[in-house]
Amino acid sequence: MRFLGIDYGAKRWGLSYGDELGLALPLPAAVATTAEERYTQLTGVIADRRITELVVGYPYNMDGTAGFKAREVDAFITQLEQRFKLPVHRTDERLTTYEAAARTPKRKSKKSRTPAAQKTARATGEVDSRAATIILQDFLDTRHGPALLPEDNSET
Repeated sequence: MRFLGIDYGAKRWGLSYGDELGLALPLPAAVATTAEERYTQLTGVIADRRITELVVGYPYNMDGTAGFKAREVDAFITQLEQRFKLPVHRTDERLTTYEAAARTPKRKSKKSRTPAAQKTARATGEVDSRAATIILQDFLDTRHGPALLPEDNSET
């Protein structure tokens, strides 16, 4: 199994990759200007990584209901299903972008605090791909259990 995690947004699609090892890793976000160009980017990632299943963050409201943004994501999922003919899994994405932003290291240089640098940092989709990684990792953990690292059995 090879999974592509997707954090859908109107301008950027965060991407992540995971497989049977159960560990999600961020990929460069699809940040092309048009949706069609972003679908072309997805086509390349799906082919290069030999993706077998897609996992899309689903925007539930805090009370568990599906809001207006969910309809937009439903339309996106329909497009994914039609274009790629792969299984698509919805997974709860509540607070993942917030969590991803909180985990993103802050740049300390004065140059990075300028409005132009901040805009460039947002435009790269780094936070979006981190959110996609959290989304995919949550899915993998639910499906396969958390990825475990080998235990250190050395005596202390």
